[in-house]
Parts: sequence; C-alpha cells; structure tokens
Amino acid sequence: MNAASVRALIVEDEAPARQNLHEYLAEVPWVSVVGEARDGLEGLRLLDSLEPDLAFLDVRLPELSGIEVARQMRATPEIVFTTAYDRFAITAFELGAIDYLVKPFGRERFATTLARLRARLSPAAVPDRERAQAALEPGPLVRLFARHGDGIVPIAVSSILRIQAQGDYAEIHASEGVFLIHVSLSDLVARLDSDSFLQVHRSHIVNLTAVVRLKPYDERRLAIVLRDGSVVVASRAASERLRRRAR
Repeated sequence: MNAASVRALIVEDEAPARQNLHEYLAEVPWVSVVGEARDGLEGLRLLDSLEPDLAFLDVRLPELSGIEVARQMRATPEIVFTTAYDRFAITAFELGAIDYLVKPFGRERFATTLARLRARLSPAAVPDRERAQAALEPGPLVRLFARHGDGIVPIAVSSILRIQAQGDYAEIHASEGVFLIHVSLSDLVARLDSDSFLQVHRSHIVNLTAVVRLKPYDERRLAIVLRDGSVVVASRAASERLRRRAR
C-alpha cells in the first residue's frame, strides 16, 4: 500500500455519518472508497473479501460491534474507529487503530486523521502491520491512552504509580502527569500485569514497583507509601495479600 492509492471501506450504520465520510473522502485524491456496510457482519464479509487498505469502523454496529469486527477479520487494513462515545479509546488504540474519531467530527479533525494515515504510509515509517494482531493476544497492557486537550497521549504502564476511581472514570497518576480515562478499575486490573499491579481498595490500584514503604495504618490495614509521596490505605484483604507477598 502507498499513499497514492489507498482503498477505503466504510462500515457505519448511521446514514449521516456515512454521508460525511463519503463527502470528506471525495476531497482526497489518493483515497478511493471501494465499498460500504451498514452492520458488523456485512462489514466483516467485505473486509475479508475486498481486503481494503483502510477501514472506517463504527464502534457500535448491529450484529457485530466494530471492536468485534476488528478482532475477527482476517484482513489487515489500517483502522479508524468512529463513534459518538469515547470510552472505547483504549481498546481502539490497543487494536492498532490509526485514530479514533468522536462523532460528530469536522473537516479539520478529519484532516488530522489523514495526516496520521500519510505518516503511517510513509516509506520512512516502520512497518506496523503486526501491531494490531499482537494486541489481540492475551497478555498485560503495556500502554494506555488518554485524551489531553484536543489530542490523545500514550501513557507507559510502567510509569504509572497508582490509579484511582473517579466515578465512571479512572484517574491515572503517572510520571507523565495525571489523566482521566473512561474505563472501570475492574476492566483495567484485568488487563494489567498482576505481578506489578494490585487493586488494594475498591477505589485504588497501585503499582507495587512504585512502593517505597508499607507501614501499619491500624490493627488490620496497611498504609502504602509511593515514591511520589502519596499514601494509599489498603483494605484488610489487600493488606493481608501484601503481608504475604512481603514474606
């Protein structure tokens, strides 16, 4: 594939969103639309039969979600996820997506996506086809993605000190700063390395490699002192697990 002849497939169940994508792509001479689908099953069929270079996948589709389509397809196109919600951003980028468009999006935001695509297709770019497939394999996350201003920034999991629940969001405290992502602690802890990360309270996950000291908080609970000076009090059950690990 090169940036002179990119074949695109649109998988989108909302007519206005399909129309917008067709309209925007019609202005791009190096992209041609080779087909469209209005549900996940049809999208999966067309992806595997047409083998496009680029796929615009709505996250929420009838029959199969865009995430399920990405997991099941045999084809290996570059992916741009589209949706009215931003809670799937982590999954989208872990699946190797170029970008994640939150609807409604305009020409300026779409131009950013195209710039990322051109950069991915540049001869100087490192081939990245295997990244999406590798992300589907079971195993701990190595990075998270969080919105920062108008963009999305990567956060190395190894740089995370602690994660705190904030309503429907998780507040990530890392070397890069503090970020909010729309994901539950239970979803996060299931994808983090259990040797390094422990949910020590219903509202807290800590990186055990960032622990400086454990000290008694009361008769049953431990206070965890992290290298940034913050202190998290572990639940009774988590305190017992920490004691066992320290033996």
